[in-house]
Amino acid sequence: MSGEAGGQGDIAMSEVVTLELPDAERTRALGAALAEELRAGDLVILTGDLGAGKTTLTQGIGAALDVRGQVASPTFIVAREHPPLPRADGTHGPGLVHVDAYRLGGLSELDALDLDSSLEDSVTVVEWGRGLAEALADDRLEIDLERPRGAPSFDPGVAAEEDPEGGTRKATIRAVGQRWAGVDLGTLLS
Repeated sequence: MSGEAGGQGDIAMSEVVTLELPDAERTRALGAALAEELRAGDLVILTGDLGAGKTTLTQGIGAALDVRGQVASPTFIVAREHPPLPRADGTHGPGLVHVDAYRLGGLSELDALDLDSSLEDSVTVVEWGRGLAEALADDRLEIDLERPRGAPSFDPGVAAEEDPEGGTRKATIRAVGQRWAGVDLGTLLS
């Protein structure tokens, strides 16, 4: 893990945290740990190559938020909404909106999804959102997932040759905005 503080104009930056993810289970565990910190209105932007673990991380978030439906890659649907399941006491947490911005041609197409209407009630996760989804919220988590070249994919539908490093991914998490000031992301997988 490494931490660094900094700022960008009026938008506060908290520390930057880097974590190693040796397998899909650890990636889902990171998603679950993130879900413990997430609340309705939060935006998470995921960046990484095909098979880096973006959907796997989102599956961990969805499972921990206890949302309805299987969290799968929204590639051909662009956006999937997963409403929260009721808890034993009748309450519920936030829903999950899972977006794949890969096929979107720009901000106007993202705006056409009308995500603003669900942002307040849900956690919104945007895969391939760098350079596009930042306009949705001043406060957000930006997560870069890197996998070694040739490492096996977490997605069984994505072929890749074996890698001597065993496919260990690296997740770099940047917390942007006042919402994340004082939140210690360095303890997520401790």
